[in-house]
Amino acid sequence: MSAVIDYAPLLWQGLWTTVLVTVLGAIVCVGVAFAAGLARLSGRWFLRWPASVFVEVFRGTSLLVQMFWFFFALPFFGIQLAPLTAAVLALGLNEGAYAAEVVRGAIRSRPKGQTEACVALGMGPALRLRRVLVPQAIPAMLPPFGNVMVDLLKNTSLVSLVTVADLTFRAQMVRNTTGETTAVFLTILVMYFVLSLVLTLVIGMLERRFALDRKAVSAARAERRLVKAGAA
Repeated sequence: MSAVIDYAPLLWQGLWTTVLVTVLGAIVCVGVAFAAGLARLSGRWFLRWPASVFVEVFRGTSLLVQMFWFFFALPFFGIQLAPLTAAVLALGLNEGAYAAEVVRGAIRSRPKGQTEACVALGMGPALRLRRVLVPQAIPAMLPPFGNVMVDLLKNTSLVSLVTVADLTFRAQMVRNTTGETTAVFLTILVMYFVLSLVLTLVIGMLERRFALDRKAVSAARAERRLVKAGAA
């Protein structure tokens, strides 16, 4: 265990790289999810079909193979990506394909009466999505989005295979230097768990923030406080 303490700064560097990859991958994931998810709801085939192909390809193939493709195969076509860029793209696109179905399902689950009311008010498809359907669907998206983000965090351990010096990469370096297998991997196990817990707490806060009944609950609490104050 003393060897782990001695190499703690190296593990901290890897931890910050893991956090960076997670944040950048999450940004790509959310952007891809909304773009592909909304495109799959489009009535225009030239938007819907490419989005469907993208989702099926990235969900149906291995993330590791996709990462190797971005890093090792694209240079044969004249496209050279930095290790971090290749890792973030692979993670964001792969997880974004799963999250796109979350977006599509959440919007499709909205009551038909909302769409009919929007049509009656003369709202076009884009305005309906922006002002009514997407805001109403966000609370339903957040729990599965939380699962996707935790999965993205765990999959960041694969970026070490394309030479990104993340937490797993640094842990392998420490293990090879010290021979401390159990202590090193127990340490990063706890680190990954703490990061997952932080992500879960953040998603929980967002769920409470965007809950549809939040205003109603707040109003009820305010009314109870007024009643108690009057009784006093």
